[in-house]
Amino acid sequence: MTYFVYILYSQKDHKLYVGCTSDLEQRLKEHNSRKVTATKNKIPLVVIHSEKFEDKTKAFNRERFLKSLWSGKLKKKILKEYVSKISHD
Repeated sequence: MTYFVYILYSQKDHKLYVGCTSDLEQRLKEHNSRKVTATKNKIPLVVIHSEKFEDKTKAFNRERFLKSLWSGKLKKKILKEYVSKISHD
């Protein structure tokens, strides 16, 4: 099975959310339908980054890293690239 680690950007409060799923499209719909408690007050949400894994353990380890303080610089870089991209579209 394939797993995705993803970073969502809240267009409401401009914050990031990290998650892991086997169906990214469906999970995004759940987030934006207010079915996910952690993000229900942050919609609309957009995927600004995703990574694909064939191994569930590796995916959840990556999610854990992205949720840690150690990943702060990486997430800021990803957000900066996203903002730059949408401002040029």
